[in-house]
Amino acid sequence: MIDDKQKHPQWDHMNQNDATEQQIVASRVARNQQKKQKSVKEETSDKRRIWVQIRLLPIWLRIVLVLLLLAGAAILGAVIGYGYVGDGQPGDVLKKETWTHILDIINGKES
Repeated sequence: MIDDKQKHPQWDHMNQNDATEQQIVASRVARNQQKKQKSVKEETSDKRRIWVQIRLLPIWLRIVLVLLLLAGAAILGAVIGYGYVGDGQPGDVLKKETWTHILDIINGKES
């Protein structure tokens, strides 16, 4: 058994683990040195890049647009539902009398 280890050192797990650990440590040291060199290069460079994000639409305008789109979708849905799916005229859905009539039906004042 001892002769096999001496003839074939790759089968010796103890030496193999030590060699692997040495490679890992060496690669870590090399990576740390590269990071240090990069940071030194960045510090020595005269031009600093500053990231500034310019929004095309401010947040308040986005909120207003979303609310307008929601209102438009609700109106369009009511026009389609009342005018085309139901038996009414599409333009009647925008009248106050139509909505008071609908609310009266819901509240039980009319049948």
